[in-house]
Amino acid sequence: MNKNNNRAANHSKNLLLGVAIGDAIGVPIEFMSRPHLDANPMTDITGWGTHEQPPGTFSDDTSLTLCLAESMAEGLDIEQLGKKMCDWYRKGYWSADGDVFDIGIGTRIALQKILNGSPAVLAGGNTDMDNGNGSLMRIAPLALDKAYQDRVLLWNTIQAVSSITHRHVRSHLACFIWVVFLQELMECMDKQEAYEKMKHIVNAFFDHHTIESRERELFSRVLENDIQQVDRSMINSGGYVLETLEASFWCFLNTDSYKEAILTGVNLGRDTDTTAAVVGAAAGTYYGHEQIPSHWLDALTRRNDIVTLAEKLQASLSS
Repeated sequence: MNKNNNRAANHSKNLLLGVAIGDAIGVPIEFMSRPHLDANPMTDITGWGTHEQPPGTFSDDTSLTLCLAESMAEGLDIEQLGKKMCDWYRKGYWSADGDVFDIGIGTRIALQKILNGSPAVLAGGNTDMDNGNGSLMRIAPLALDKAYQDRVLLWNTIQAVSSITHRHVRSHLACFIWVVFLQELMECMDKQEAYEKMKHIVNAFFDHHTIESRERELFSRVLENDIQQVDRSMINSGGYVLETLEASFWCFLNTDSYKEAILTGVNLGRDTDTTAAVVGAAAGTYYGHEQIPSHWLDALTRRNDIVTLAEKLQASLSS
């Protein structure tokens, strides 16, 4: 069983720092191939690289996660969340240093639609091709609100929050699965137990809701089998939402510390920052921010601002 039972009071801090640190570790090697990283693995925090950013710089994954966290602290409103995301896109709001150096194609198109007058909840693409990982990467804070133990409310909220950039049901399913898993991790149980309980909850929920069998079947490696047992060569790590979901489960379940989970994620290659940001939400939640290497935390850009937001969110959810 997980011994970190004192972490409950710090769920917001654990999760947000977990996301931001994972993101920052992955930024310098984004788009690098797995064969290259197998020969030259990432072993510690570094900088520059792909985006020419200093060590500790987080990307869009964290910025948009922080927009959601702040919106929740203020009372979640989808249109206001869309505005915050547009402020990030145009003005660098909640960016590491005012510079927006990375944005997914689907997210960019959706935010431009909002700027052109679209309601936020209708801005995201809703075709099969609109299933990048841009909503999964920012969805984790919803797990912090105990109101969403009502899974119907959670599903409806995820549909709305995801649809700002990704309106297809496949993205919604991925987000729902991940948030339920994070909720179970917050119950201070063994992570394998949390995984099995998540599968039971999600499958029961999907049994009673109209989910196309074709869509549900895409998640069989996570929901029907044991993703932990899949060979690394069969775990993909590109920008497709299903790849990121599977890779995140695989990295978290096959490692035993925050550091190991993050390095395992980034060394899969390709969309390294997003894989590590999503893994970081689970690893931060489970191990606690105290288990993140101190020099990683010291390097994180805007660390104090993130901690302040985490405390504000925790207070709002406890009131």
